[in-house]
Amino acid sequence: MVTSLPALRCAVLVLAVSAFALAGFARADDPPQPRSETTAPAGQKGGRGGGAPGASQSSPSAEPHRLPPDSTTKQTLDLPGRALNFAATAGSIRVFDGKGEPLADIAYTSYELDGADRATRPVTFLFNGGPGASSAWLQFGAAGPWRLPLEGEALSPSASPEVKPNAETWLDFTDLVFIDPVSTGYSRFVASGEDARKSFYSVDGDVNSIALVIRRWLEKHDRLISPKYVAGESYGGIRGPKVVRQLQLQHGVGVRGLILVSPLLDFREFTGTSLLQYVATLPSYVAVAREARGPVKRADLADVEAYARGEFLADLVKGEADKEATTRLADKVAELTGIDQAVSRRLAGRFDVGEFRREFDRKNGKVTGRYDGSVRGYDPYPDSGNSRFGDPSGDALQAPLTSAAVDVLTRKLNWRPDGSYEVLNGSVEGSWDFGRGINPPQSVSELRQILATDAKLNVLVAHGLFDLATPYFGTKRVLDQLPGFATRRVKFAVYPGGHMFYSRDGSRQALRGEVEALIRE
Repeated sequence: MVTSLPALRCAVLVLAVSAFALAGFARADDPPQPRSETTAPAGQKGGRGGGAPGASQSSPSAEPHRLPPDSTTKQTLDLPGRALNFAATAGSIRVFDGKGEPLADIAYTSYELDGADRATRPVTFLFNGGPGASSAWLQFGAAGPWRLPLEGEALSPSASPEVKPNAETWLDFTDLVFIDPVSTGYSRFVASGEDARKSFYSVDGDVNSIALVIRRWLEKHDRLISPKYVAGESYGGIRGPKVVRQLQLQHGVGVRGLILVSPLLDFREFTGTSLLQYVATLPSYVAVAREARGPVKRADLADVEAYARGEFLADLVKGEADKEATTRLADKVAELTGIDQAVSRRLAGRFDVGEFRREFDRKNGKVTGRYDGSVRGYDPYPDSGNSRFGDPSGDALQAPLTSAAVDVLTRKLNWRPDGSYEVLNGSVEGSWDFGRGINPPQSVSELRQILATDAKLNVLVAHGLFDLATPYFGTKRVLDQLPGFATRRVKFAVYPGGHMFYSRDGSRQALRGEVEALIRE
């Protein structure tokens, strides 16, 4: 999941004039002793060091918030042609500040294959985005041992939340650890007060905490020498390279591969008056239009990609003062998308995502999905002059996915926290510090650094054709700017589907093949 672009614009403007201080994190799970080697880097601390006054591991005010002890169960997964025997652990790692005061319990779910050599068995750490999304999307949609059908008739809030064995699980070739950042899943704050929230609800604080949890899990499970991989989805594209860099520099942990699913690497082209936002989205708009007439692959969009980076961009740059260029552009966009020519001319061919979603099938009173533009649902206010609709490709998933996650954790894995499971927590996004003044977050700098630092590290970037939240062509433009030494080790793949393209059987199978190839390389 990735934050909505209008929300980001607002957050950047507000946070440009009110930067939050970052609190430091010490090692997790065990209260830190007076030593410095396990303390993660920090920005300025708040007056209370990020913890509640007087809070300690045994504090009565803190203990009621603690998650239950870890639960490890033995599981067998019967799949076509094979059976996988593995240990499943649902649990948490407690994070402390530099004073030894507890800040948060970070929940994780791990799956480790029986009988494997820990020294050579790969382990992959996975997280989603948002900010504010749990790891349930990747766990129950793509990589975990059980899968919840996420397309077709299953795309409904009242759909059955029953999971099924996942034939495309990655467990055959890597152990899996799914991490829920604080305030997602069952992860929660232990400390009270705003300082703790500010320390986690920020680009750098979030990265610090995830890297720390990865390091602590490796120690806790005796896996420090195992080959390690990191996978992130959506806003995980910001997290992923930064987490790998943090592990390299601050935790002494080398990562062999980075897997980015539907990532956003650079917010800058999606803010303000940037013309590149229209270049990034046009191929996905046309993919949606062509999908309505039949199956589409990326190769079918070669003409649109060439137009987007060529004549389309040239006419955009000329501006609306050039009437001839503007009319030419608007008419071409109308031709490619099927949207009424008069509408395209009124908007000068410059459709933001919300405008495209409403105008594409407006004649039938329907809107397209943001996460998957090939999915359409009814506009609840078709006659309104304002856009007042949700996302038919995303909103319908939250109820069954939440129920599925709770059922697996409590019934299959025997881990029963109190409180609510947060599959997608909107309050996190609303409180997030995107930081650094007028410079929106980006992870391209860290991507360059980690590829330059480790010549053995490889990267897989995968996208869906119909994703309007993080359009694939925007990422392709970013990756094309990398130096030659980096591009040779970055694999870029695009599959039919949306943000969660792995909901489609063929795309999920193809993704699994690419991930396996990267890990076995």
